[in-house]
Amino acid sequence: MAPIALRFYSAAMNFKILLVDDNQTFAASVKQFLSILQGAAVVGHATNGMDALELAATLTPDLILLDIGLPDMSGLDIAKALQAWPSPPKVIFLTMHNNQAYRDAAEKVGAAGFVSKANFVSQLFPMIEDLVRQRSKPEGVL
Repeated sequence: MAPIALRFYSAAMNFKILLVDDNQTFAASVKQFLSILQGAAVVGHATNGMDALELAATLTPDLILLDIGLPDMSGLDIAKALQAWPSPPKVIFLTMHNNQAYRDAAEKVGAAGFVSKANFVSQLFPMIEDLVRQRSKPEGVL
């Protein structure tokens, strides 16, 4: 089996990711980590909810990696607002708030996934790969 980054190449030629996290150090680590994904790119970074919604509208990402605890609004509220859009991006919560209540709330607002910041290295690639695979399937194929 090819390494994950190589498997992404054909399916994710233009897979756009928006990162929303107010911790600059962590965001830089995630960007570096995701830079090995061929064909996928972090196209923007927001540090608060209002900027996240603006960037999402402007950049039309395929995926938003979203923290729950932001300075001006909850990531859960952002995800709920995004779900009202005609073609909302997928959302994976990437957060330090790793408990069942937040996982349940994330599921309720339509999140495609939930990853603890402590485990993002091992859990994030498989989730993104699944989303890319789903996006690359022709209409009507399961």
